[in-house]
Amino acid sequence: MAFESLTEKFQNVFKNLRSKGKLSEADIKEAMREVKLALLEADVNYKVVKDLIDNIKEKAVGEEVLGSLTPGQQVVKIVNDELVKLMGSSQSKLTFAASKVTVYMMVGLQGAGKTTTTGKLAAKLKAQGKKPLLVACDIYRPAAIKQLQVVGEKVKVPVFSMGTEHNPVNIAKAGLNHAIANGNDIVFIDTAGRLHIDDDLMKELEDIKAELKPQEILLVIDAMTGQDAVNVAQTFDEKLGIDGFIITKLDGDTRGGAALSVTHMTKRPIKFVGMGEKLDELEEFYPDRMASRILGMGDVLTLIEKAQLAIDHDKAAELEQKIRKQDFDLDDFLDQMQQIKKIGPLGQIMNMIPGLNSQLGGAKIDENQIGQGLKQTEAIIHSMTRKERQNPAILNGSRKQRIAKGSGTNVQEVNKLIKQFSMMKDMMKQFMGNKGKMMKMPFKMPF
Repeated sequence: MAFESLTEKFQNVFKNLRSKGKLSEADIKEAMREVKLALLEADVNYKVVKDLIDNIKEKAVGEEVLGSLTPGQQVVKIVNDELVKLMGSSQSKLTFAASKVTVYMMVGLQGAGKTTTTGKLAAKLKAQGKKPLLVACDIYRPAAIKQLQVVGEKVKVPVFSMGTEHNPVNIAKAGLNHAIANGNDIVFIDTAGRLHIDDDLMKELEDIKAELKPQEILLVIDAMTGQDAVNVAQTFDEKLGIDGFIITKLDGDTRGGAALSVTHMTKRPIKFVGMGEKLDELEEFYPDRMASRILGMGDVLTLIEKAQLAIDHDKAAELEQKIRKQDFDLDDFLDQMQQIKKIGPLGQIMNMIPGLNSQLGGAKIDENQIGQGLKQTEAIIHSMTRKERQNPAILNGSRKQRIAKGSGTNVQEVNKLIKQFSMMKDMMKQFMGNKGKMMKMPFKMPF
């Protein structure tokens, strides 16, 4: 996950600050040196790092901080506030045209994930009641049109294409006319990318912009680009006047410096971030939430939003009734595991829960192993009779052997599952109030 190393280093710095009753200017200077090195290692642009450190120092060495009872926490708050400011201060949403059709022009270098991201964004707007159309204007990259068609089919969004024999400007114009004729209210122009910026690429993009007058031009940047992301962002902005960024591959083992650099250097906002390869893994970008994740303080609001989208609310209400009546069985146990899996990769979920990663010592999550574990759990539970799933207490030795054989596991694995179920059932009892109401899950803040 991007920023993992940066988060760990920040937490070590802040732990040292919190251990001191009072802070001196020398303490702040040493802490900022560590923060600076951590940011540079994360591939954050040097000028961005310098500006950030200068701003933090200016606020952190004031009498109000050095003389306070909790100076360490004050410094953490300052760092958090400056990171938020660095990334744009507040969320920047997509804007829509006053006319019937809104045109978004998707631009970027080859390999940034532009075509897939276009499909993800179209799917997101479709879920909001819009009628998007994808227009294939990349006539140079082999199979680019086919890729967009495959993505469009997956998200059930139509794709307009004229093959590779026509000029991209003419294709874009025809695509817009097609959208108007067919009642589409959103048009995504999937433009060509290059391995590097060149004059031909920019001229073509300028011509498409002049002809279609898009509502927004969105630059897709790969998080792995590092410091070079600033050069790419500035060049595209100078030539086209971009309206915002979409940073992709923030779920990977990347340094993530692009997300901390491009807005500060161009004054253009990050609008979305790609958090995985799946077509629903595109998140709105909130500077305050990202800063919180980077500092290891979690992101409960995004976690709640993901849960609301993924979890079946009727099943949730039914589960609460079962817990109240202490009627929670192995079918419910399996259903809950499957619902949690829908929210997203467990590693991402852990990063959103305040303090959890630090409490687990930054343990790495093997998503493949979790997937195999869920399959094994399903096999074991499905090998039980309905009566056994409702009342695991009746599982004696011979029943367990039969279940193990039917699920391709062993008795030890069956016992392990039963123990996990018992622990979950006990935990759910603890989170019931005296009057049978669910209590709120307590989150421990790391700072």
